[in-house]
Amino acid sequence: MAKRPLGKDRFGIQKVMRGGDYFGDAMGQFALNAISGMVGQLTYFYTDKAGLAAGMVGTVFMITKIIDAFTDIIMGNIVDHTKPGRERYRPWILRMAAPAAIMTLLLFTVPKGSGGLQIAYMLVTNLLMTSVIYTAIAIPYSSLMVVRTNSQEERGKMGVYRALAGYVPGMAIVLAVIPVTNALGGTQSAWVKFSAAVALLVALCLLLCYKKSRETATAEGTDAPAAEAKQDEAISLANALGKLFGNKYWVLALIMGLMSNIAYGLANSSGTYYCKWIYGDDNLVAVLGGVGMIPTILGFIAVGPMNKMLGVVKTLRVSFFLGIAANVLRIFNPTDFWYNTVLGCVSSFANIPMMCLLGVTTAMAIDYNAWKYGNRMVACSQSATGFGGKVGSGIGAAAVVWCLAIAGYDPTLEAATAATRQAIYAFNIYIPLALFVIMFICAMKFDLEAKLPQIRQELEERRGKK
Repeated sequence: MAKRPLGKDRFGIQKVMRGGDYFGDAMGQFALNAISGMVGQLTYFYTDKAGLAAGMVGTVFMITKIIDAFTDIIMGNIVDHTKPGRERYRPWILRMAAPAAIMTLLLFTVPKGSGGLQIAYMLVTNLLMTSVIYTAIAIPYSSLMVVRTNSQEERGKMGVYRALAGYVPGMAIVLAVIPVTNALGGTQSAWVKFSAAVALLVALCLLLCYKKSRETATAEGTDAPAAEAKQDEAISLANALGKLFGNKYWVLALIMGLMSNIAYGLANSSGTYYCKWIYGDDNLVAVLGGVGMIPTILGFIAVGPMNKMLGVVKTLRVSFFLGIAANVLRIFNPTDFWYNTVLGCVSSFANIPMMCLLGVTTAMAIDYNAWKYGNRMVACSQSATGFGGKVGSGIGAAAVVWCLAIAGYDPTLEAATAATRQAIYAFNIYIPLALFVIMFICAMKFDLEAKLPQIRQELEERRGKK
């Protein structure tokens, strides 16, 4: 039976994606977050299961984080220089499926022996996984959104599916890894078995993503394949970076992504301190985690309808305003548990749209590249997403420690000092408030969405004159 023809979005752009396409595309994000979820468990595994010194583990992670922060831009340039043939981005998903699965397993097979051997093994496997393999999947995968469809509505829907699919494995791994590995004996061998199962799942998800993804969107709204269009010709890294930083919309997307991920890093690292020293009971962290699931789920449900009704940029503006309001209200009564928990839920909800739509804002900036420079620089442009995620989450986690260090934090005290309380308020309320203000200002300046139909029309006219 013939498939029902798809309509057009509110800007008159032809839709090309069906339900199975969204699901298959989202499996790429599922695989990526399964990998990052396992990497997130390495600190506990290295110290408590492999018997490695905490200081040594911290040093290795610091080195890999510094290197990893800049590999996205380098990988973006490599991908843009890939000989396209019929497709440029999708083949990377297939190439990296087996290496990703193998390295997921090897992360947990730390050999017994001297500290030097273990340090070398940790450093090499972490660099290969996060800086090479993960990045070689993430950059082409994020670029697929641009070459899959020209419809902003479909791109927004892809962002929601991806964010939801990405949230599931991260949460599942956190909840399952300890009870499952303990049931298997709690040893390093148990962790290797668990990682083997995750590795198989990663490979299957990447293969499904490869099967369902296609590079069907045109570079200028024409019938020419995007990979064959002139504006996808590779340019030098220095030239690409110069042009990208000359694109104010790409810079705004970069800033919003960075601020959002700093907020995310803060949220992940700060709750225990607030419960222990402000509420007086660190067991309340479990309550916060359970209640915090509500705004997360509601956020994923609401982003699609909000995007369809308001558009991408207005959805972000509304969400950032909610984040500002919630944190301003917390300033007036920062010690009441339920008052702050409810407002914290509003703040969490306010960050979900940015998680879903960052790739869409970057995709719009890529369309602007084609209009302004005659070159889209797809993969280099999408490196903003990875760079903001890696650097932002790292800064967010580090900001907690920096605030506590400035306050002279002493965990042995029975009650928090005034300086410690202010430090905790800073990374729970004041800094998130500042981040939402910056994102709101950026969103107000991001006026590209309304210009896109005219930009695409001009690009078609230029192509017709060639």
